[in-house]
This record gives sequence, structure tokens and C-alpha cells, in this order.
Amino acid sequence: MADVQTKTYHVPFGGSMVDLVVEERGIGQPFLLLHGGAGPQSMSRFAGLLAERQHARVLVPTHPGFGRTARPEGLKSPRGLAELYAAFLNQLGLSGVTVIGNSVGGWIAAELALLAPPQVSGIVLVGAVGIEVAGYPVQDISKLTLDQVMSLSYYNPEPFRIDPSKLTDEQRAIAASNRAALQVYAPQNGDPTLLARISKISLPVLVVSGEADRVVPSEYGRAWAKAIPPAAFRLLPRTGHVPQVETPELLLETVWNFSQGVAAAGSAV
Repeated sequence: MADVQTKTYHVPFGGSMVDLVVEERGIGQPFLLLHGGAGPQSMSRFAGLLAERQHARVLVPTHPGFGRTARPEGLKSPRGLAELYAAFLNQLGLSGVTVIGNSVGGWIAAELALLAPPQVSGIVLVGAVGIEVAGYPVQDISKLTLDQVMSLSYYNPEPFRIDPSKLTDEQRAIAASNRAALQVYAPQNGDPTLLARISKISLPVLVVSGEADRVVPSEYGRAWAKAIPPAAFRLLPRTGHVPQVETPELLLETVWNFSQGVAAAGSAV
């Protein structure tokens, strides 16, 4: 796997500076990976695969508050995180960035697309939450045990189950901080205004759903794609809520083909 460096950037937000912890891998075409409630570690393996296989520069920030990092009081919504990441990309001076967001990270990615920063060329929403779809509610994982969450998140959960009794004190503390941060950013799993607002997204968008996702059903993913005029939809077979963990090779092919199509379309303009 590509070597990883962990850096802390000081990013402007709300009239002050926010310490943003970012894992960086590789060089080349830039990708920004936005994690969900499982934390940045849920993106690590896929980030390494993407950086190594495709010679890409992959950035995986930790949303402030996750992983026992500091969260400023004024930063408490996916919209706020999107503004933070827009400032971060501007600070780095990147261009042609593909943003990939899983679960709540997908919600943040959609808010980032609405901001339309010039550094971003395309968005991939993977099992994204955030909209309200009649008849297809998102599971409230805050009310579930870890084992229940695992059962709902994977096509085959057995290889990924975690024995809570074997967690270290540090791992327990990180999990607790992740849950607390998620409750601040997304206490309801959705924004009743978002479904109407995403019709204004003009960037290329790919919506990805796992056919076995029992946290966010594929019909919910199709509603995302239907609401965004330029969006395409891809259903991944034998895959649950976190394809970057369960079927990373399949997600890699899907994401790379999308990003190359976006790049080709941009060069033809």
C-alpha cells in the first residue's frame, strides 16, 4: 500500500482557524474521501488501494470531533463541514478533485457540491444519507448495538464483526467520540430541505448503492440520483453500506471509471 502521512492543517472557518487532521497518500490525480459515522479508519484501506493502483493523491480528513479531535462550537452541521472542506481545497490550491463521501460523508459531499468550489470536478455519493424519502427511512444506528449495525451494514457481516470485549480503552474512547460527533452533525440523519436543494447541483455526480445495504436501501439511493439532474446511478452487487470496506476493488473500478469520464469530458470542452 502507498505510504501514509498524517498532517494537521490550519483551515479558516467562521472567522477562526480549525485544526484539520488529514491522512495523505500518493501523488497524482486528487481525491478527497469523506468518512461516515464509522470514522476515518473506514476509509483507510480503500484510500491506500486508490493511491497505489491509480497513482492518485488521496486525502482523508477526520471530521473535527471524530477520533478524539477537537471540534469548534460553531462547526455542527454537514453544511459547515462542506464549507470547511471548500476552504481546505482552496488552501491546497488543487484542481480536478473527485470527492467521495460515504453515508454522512455523502451528505457532506452533496453540500460541498452545492457550494460548487472550482477545485471540485465531480462527486461520488456512496450509501449517502441526508435526504428524506417517503417510504424509505434510514436506519437510526444510534439506537442499535454494534452487532446489529454490523448485520445491517454488510452483505456478509461475519468477516467484519467486532467483539466489543476485546476493544482497548483507546478504541472505546475513539468510538465514543465518533458517536458523540455524529449526534452533533447529523442527529436526525437528514435535512428536510436537502432533497429540493440538490436539484441545483451542476457538477457530475455518481450515486452508488449496495444491493444489500440495510442501513440505506438502494431505493433511497435511486431517489438521490433522480433528484440531481446530472447524476448517474450504480448498484453494486453483493455489497452493503460500506463498499469501501466490503468490496473495495469493485468500488475502485466504479470510482475510477467515473473520474476518468469526468476528466475526459472536461478536456473536450
